[in-house]
Amino acid sequence: MSVPLRLTNPHAVLAALEMRPKDVLEVRLPREGAGDAWQKLAGKAAKAGIPVTARRDDDEAAGRRGDGGRPRAPRGPDRRGGPARRDVRGTEAPPKEGRTGGGLALVREREGLDVHELFPKGAARAPGHGLWLALDCIQDPRNVGAVFRSAAFFGVRGVLLSSDRSAPLTAVSYDTASGGLEYVPFAWASNLRRDLDVAREAGLWILGADEDGERDVTAVDRARDWMLVVGNEEKGLRRLTREACDEICRLTPKGKVRSLNVSVAAAVLMATLRSA
Repeated sequence: MSVPLRLTNPHAVLAALEMRPKDVLEVRLPREGAGDAWQKLAGKAAKAGIPVTARRDDDEAAGRRGDGGRPRAPRGPDRRGGPARRDVRGTEAPPKEGRTGGGLALVREREGLDVHELFPKGAARAPGHGLWLALDCIQDPRNVGAVFRSAAFFGVRGVLLSSDRSAPLTAVSYDTASGGLEYVPFAWASNLRRDLDVAREAGLWILGADEDGERDVTAVDRARDWMLVVGNEEKGLRRLTREACDEICRLTPKGKVRSLNVSVAAAVLMATLRSA
């Protein structure tokens, strides 16, 4: 059984309590001075029969160590018979300080969908033109969390994450997402290019985002179901991912700074594509 996530953002925990209450295992409040959000959460948890206790002496040390993420054993030998590779999803960044009110909750991580479930066809598809998102080797858990928060804000219908050389979905991701990881369906892609083809077969158009894109995102036809693909913080889209796209767009700088953080860029792209 996996170690539960140790969440310190009450909004992330409230979303989990709303969407999957059986996975919220325990709420721990500071011995004094719990913030309003944590007090509200504690009341809802108690009504749902979830234990509400005081924080323990070792909670702070565990947080500094980054415990409660998504520990995984190293992978076995790769298919070419090489040595075991380290699974990047077994890493955890230390929790970011913020307005947490001093509380903590133990929450099971959310299970992702099968890739085919992420892209319903025909009558199963929600009405209107939808937007999906794919993350190609995003390596900072906070960036992933921030993207999910924006995705939930802009009504993105699903997120596809490359499992190779990508950030984990850890407590840091959930806290940064502030509930976004509960509201947006997601799936892990063992082969992103192949799974982009699954999206295309379901009727989606694949739109890559790259600083060398042929045209600005404002010129993209929004009367389509799009799968927006954003790439690694430093290298952008991988070559094979880029080749799998139907179109490549860019964000055109208007000032002296020529680039944006990937999570900020993703939010701007989502806002533009959703502004029909």
